[in-house]
Amino acid sequence: MRIAGAALNQIPIDWENNLRNIKTAIEQAKAAGVQLLCLPELCLTGYACEDLFLSDWMPESALAHLQAVRPWTDGICVVVGLPVRLNHRTYNTAAVLRDGQILGFAAKQFLANDGVHYETRFFVPWLAGEQATVSCDGETWPLGDLIFEHEGVRFGFEICEDAWRADNVRPACRLQGKVDLIVNPSASHFAMSKTDVRYQLVMKASRTFNCTYLYANLLGNEAGRIIFDGEILVARNGHLLKRNQLLSFKEVDLEWVDVDFTAMQEPAAEIVPLPAPDEYKELNQAMSLALFDYLRKARSRGFVLSLSGGADSCFCAVGVAEMVRLGVEELGLEEFKRRSGCFPAANETVVTQEGAGGKAAQVVESPAPASTLSTNQQLVQQLLTCAYQGTVNSSDDTFNSAKELADSIGARFYNWTIDEEVTGYVGKIQQVLGRALTWQTDDLALQNIQARVRAPAIWLLANVQNCLLITTSNRSEASVGYCTMDGDTAGSISPIAGVDKDFVKKWLRWAETELGYPALRHVNALQPTAELRPLEDKQTDERDLMPYTLLNRIERLAFYDRLSPKQVLAMLEGEGTGFDEEQLKAYVRRFYNLWSRNQWKRERYAPSFHLDDYNVDPRSWLRFPILSGGFAEELAGL
Repeated sequence: MRIAGAALNQIPIDWENNLRNIKTAIEQAKAAGVQLLCLPELCLTGYACEDLFLSDWMPESALAHLQAVRPWTDGICVVVGLPVRLNHRTYNTAAVLRDGQILGFAAKQFLANDGVHYETRFFVPWLAGEQATVSCDGETWPLGDLIFEHEGVRFGFEICEDAWRADNVRPACRLQGKVDLIVNPSASHFAMSKTDVRYQLVMKASRTFNCTYLYANLLGNEAGRIIFDGEILVARNGHLLKRNQLLSFKEVDLEWVDVDFTAMQEPAAEIVPLPAPDEYKELNQAMSLALFDYLRKARSRGFVLSLSGGADSCFCAVGVAEMVRLGVEELGLEEFKRRSGCFPAANETVVTQEGAGGKAAQVVESPAPASTLSTNQQLVQQLLTCAYQGTVNSSDDTFNSAKELADSIGARFYNWTIDEEVTGYVGKIQQVLGRALTWQTDDLALQNIQARVRAPAIWLLANVQNCLLITTSNRSEASVGYCTMDGDTAGSISPIAGVDKDFVKKWLRWAETELGYPALRHVNALQPTAELRPLEDKQTDERDLMPYTLLNRIERLAFYDRLSPKQVLAMLEGEGTGFDEEQLKAYVRRFYNLWSRNQWKRERYAPSFHLDDYNVDPRSWLRFPILSGGFAEELAGL
């Protein structure tokens, strides 16, 4: 039998988009002679419909829209994921359709309820061995723990999380010997290096349960934060039959393979491992796809970035350039432009704003003539506008870093100063307080006002161009609140807020050499600094906080491994960090104090992408009270 999986790039409750992709996948499968096609989990509605799954109307609408799929299944068996509402409970199901008929609905038995997943809020797990019925417009179909047959091949289901459970409880253990094929429609989120874990899961399941295993994942940045890599895997008795390229820019990615179910195949003696994943390359591909999907699904015209010349903003600028490079490479120029929605037809009139902020004399623009730019640079010029907003505390090093990088990728680049606005605000407060503000008495306030003053002009520039404003916070800064609310955190999307600062620095060095961005040599030669204190102070992030490698280690031990402050300290002392006991205690206390005081900031961050195996976003991974005792007793006991 020729079997296939198709990864789909869906949008929550966008019935037109989702049905179009489903239809395209079925048409492609038919053209390829596929007999059984698996589409991803909840692909009809989108996976991230959140509390809409708790309504009566949305699952009912999904079942009604499923009827549109029926005539497309003439001559093929198709698996379509959707929610089913029964007795005021919502179940995560996979419908099996063939020749215009619905054969039944397999229901998910185990729900993902950790990390970025919160399925137990929306769905009820189905009990193994149980069956019921679901009805619509006078027709009734079976629902539950079901086995199906198509052209002599018997198949059953594991739906995403079902496969991640122990071998003695997962559905596959009860299907063994009863089916030839296990089908797994999934919505498994992307994280660096996760594909290796998923590969092992599928390969071992096919060998352990003596079957063919067909796995199909969702694709793209579906709803804002979570990215799906669109992985398709087919394995038999521990042998890999098919695996696709991940993180495609396509709306539909179909892969098929022929399986002779009548022939015996000896189980693999060992699972052949994948090559070690390149996390720098993985992140680059994932962030590029996430930015592309966010751009077009937000119906925006491009991005605006306050390009400081530091590591984080340079990372974001290169991210947009890579989005263009990888997107055009896979889709082709015209399809990339069409899909992005940012390049109107020649007969459309587009009004663009050429400057913003401060007095006109302060604004300097340096867009290169289009004739001197490559095709990709021309695309970047339309999609990315950057501004360097300097003060007396800004250095030539960061200006040169920002300007050369923007020019090299083709971005529009503006340069203006904000000293006049800062002086105005400081003067007002000095007048009402009746005293001077000084660095000795008002350090943080004088730093923060500079960051906040940068926000209105860059927001204005984004608004008049109908663009998304990128904010550049990283995970390490989020952990300790090393940011200014309504200043450097202002924005529509925060692409790297799920990545730690040490990784950011390493990725930039990789991008300079491996991706060919020589302009990054400037930022790669700099120590990360906010440049908010006078230059003679020689401010650096690590002097304000602690070494980033240590900060990241404390963060992971505290909130990924969930250790107490005392346990964190003991782990650090045993790892040979190079710091003495008292210095480690000071750093641990500083981390927990800053963490506890700054939860309100993490609550207000712009939406961020989930890129690592954990993050500190309270809306997608890590919850913490805004007000708390701040680990006072625990830190006092160190």
